[in-house]
Amino acid sequence: MKAILTDIEGTTSSIAFVADVLFPYARARLADWVAAHPVKAAPILAEVEATEPGDPVTTLIRWIDEDRKATPLKALQGMIWADGYRAGGFTGHVYPEAAAALRRWHEAGVKLFVFSSGSIAAQKLLFGHSDMGDLTPLFSGYFDTTTGPKREAASYAAIAAAIGEAPGDILFLSDTPEEISAARAAGMEALLIDRTGGAGDIATFDEMSA
Repeated sequence: MKAILTDIEGTTSSIAFVADVLFPYARARLADWVAAHPVKAAPILAEVEATEPGDPVTTLIRWIDEDRKATPLKALQGMIWADGYRAGGFTGHVYPEAAAALRRWHEAGVKLFVFSSGSIAAQKLLFGHSDMGDLTPLFSGYFDTTTGPKREAASYAAIAAAIGEAPGDILFLSDTPEEISAARAAGMEALLIDRTGGAGDIATFDEMSA
């Protein structure tokens, strides 16, 4: 493979970190953050209200509870999480074997990219403040839902074009079968990771070689 494209939640990072640390942190602080940053929040709130009329803060909190993959929510969450990372409230969880593999592939000349439903800013924060150190120098680029939905083949075709490699020369890693199917439909190689040891192609990054 000339390039590896990886998901985050359930792939390089535990689902529990996102569900039990990041989401509650943003939910508890969302209303106060919006009130304290009216200029930054205004375009996000306008986009939310255009999507669902009503109180945008209430809508955003409900979207968090629903784990909605909405771009304005992800953008706002990323801004709130930035405060938490910088204050040392938490570090980004990355599996040790995943970090080791990413470093190994980078040293071998494989280009590394991220595709997550979290905003690009949030991706950089997690890897930049990870408990495995600053991993951002390993990555050549980041993609989020502004490129397209993660369960649609067109998104992966667009990423391949942006990376500048043929889809068949890109390996995608994810814990979500629908994302794997979409990547394969776009012509990418793809492996389903199941860290519970279930029906995935791999259980850890240790089972792979670049």
